[in-house]
Amino acid sequence: MKLTLLFAGLLFNLIAHGQVASDSLPIEAFTYNETAQLKVYCVRPANYNPDNEYPAIVIFHGGGWSLGDASWGFSNAKHYASKGLVAFSVQYRLQDLDQGITPYESVLDAQNALRWIRKNAHQFSIDTDKIASYGWSAGAHLAACAAIFNNLDAPNEYVSSSPNLLLLKSPALSLLEYSNFQKRLLDKVNVKNISPAEFVSENTPPTLILIGKHDTVTPLRGSELFKKNMDKHNNECELIVYEGVGHLFTPSSEPDDGWPNPDKEVSIHAQGKMDDFLKKHNYIQ
Repeated sequence: MKLTLLFAGLLFNLIAHGQVASDSLPIEAFTYNETAQLKVYCVRPANYNPDNEYPAIVIFHGGGWSLGDASWGFSNAKHYASKGLVAFSVQYRLQDLDQGITPYESVLDAQNALRWIRKNAHQFSIDTDKIASYGWSAGAHLAACAAIFNNLDAPNEYVSSSPNLLLLKSPALSLLEYSNFQKRLLDKVNVKNISPAEFVSENTPPTLILIGKHDTVTPLRGSELFKKNMDKHNNECELIVYEGVGHLFTPSSEPDDGWPNPDKEVSIHAQGKMDDFLKKHNYIQ
């Protein structure tokens, strides 16, 4: 995945929502990994009542596993909090091969963050049967890995890293599409073993995938394989392919491997489809 496009994650989300959600909803920071000082940022609904129980959504920003920040997901978190969900945006370790940090660490952090949220569900009044995960680009890969490769580094954990629902935008679902990805892992794990599309099972949660037909960064083939394997297991999976756009809904008349220029109409439609999927599963009333 080319790195230049990933500076644009924040811009993409602002455009996709039309505007940043109301600043009246505060953002709270919580440390889920004391050693690495990694945080999740929580936004609660305006009418939050600790005596009630709420669905949750956990957001993973894109950035090619190398760039980005949890703040890129703040507008999404505020959007979903305004819809009545407790929303989290996750900080995770970014690739730094000189320091021995690879995308595998990003995957482990995503799983750790989801486990932490589950373990602390009471603190946030969360319904543990309604924890969705949303990611775009590399962040969608992390969300899918948390669901499919449950507790990779913690096989004896009693709490699952898997969300109950997946929302994946321009997702990297088959790492086998990238000829050099194994080098980025420094032999810590075989690339096949963190490639979600090839390991879909009957336990993979309901999934919505939104992707541009002409995506050159996270090719459609990976999403089609994921959908095919979901269908084999009779799992719910909706794949929406947008004509005329590439990665992060950049018009196909433009390069999609640099700074994205998302088509506004497609972005608004995609946001509506995500909200509809959450409504279908009773996350949004």
